[in-house]
Amino acid sequence: MILMGGPIDARKNPTAVNEFAQSKSLEWFCKMVTMQVPPNYPGHGRKVYPGFLQLAGFMSLNLFRHIDSHLELWQSLLNSDYKKADHTIKFYDEYLAGMDMPAEFYLQTIDEVFQQFSLARGKLVSEKRPINLKHITKCALLGIEGELDDIAAVGQTKAALKLCSNIPESMKRYHLQKGAGHYGVFSGSKFKQFIVPIIKDFIYDFDKTNFKQSKLKAV
Repeated sequence: MILMGGPIDARKNPTAVNEFAQSKSLEWFCKMVTMQVPPNYPGHGRKVYPGFLQLAGFMSLNLFRHIDSHLELWQSLLNSDYKKADHTIKFYDEYLAGMDMPAEFYLQTIDEVFQQFSLARGKLVSEKRPINLKHITKCALLGIEGELDDIAAVGQTKAALKLCSNIPESMKRYHLQKGAGHYGVFSGSKFKQFIVPIIKDFIYDFDKTNFKQSKLKAV
């Protein structure tokens, strides 16, 4: 199991995102940021958290950085540095490709993850069954965080290593990527150069272990 930049315990090192989620009621989020898909669009009438609102929220966290990126893009084009310009264009092609979320999913996430901290407190229930992370005993676990992540801050993903207390320490790994923000944990140059090799080694090491154990059992 590989967890990357996720708020397993959003109480750890709270960010502006966490504090905002705590400052409003669930009813406020339902009223102010969910809306019906308009006519003439697929799924019209369904309540969603619109992708454009999510994108606006993300961009507002680093507004001046995005402004600088677009100014640099313009300068790259003026200087005929098309390789650099293409890199920026490809980044924003992906970054701007937000999608609507079902309102039910969004509101449940706000409630369970950012307000009640249900999983971290051992209070999460799925289909009337309580979820207890101590029941995980045989699954290797890798947690990956970004040093500069301003959405799921350092410590929020790492919390899983402690919550899954019955996984042997030899089957747990953790990596903090220096200089990476939230997006950089799973995309971009630092992801490719540093994080991908760690993931590959993790999968190889524990796949190999399971393969050996299965062969021994078969004999």
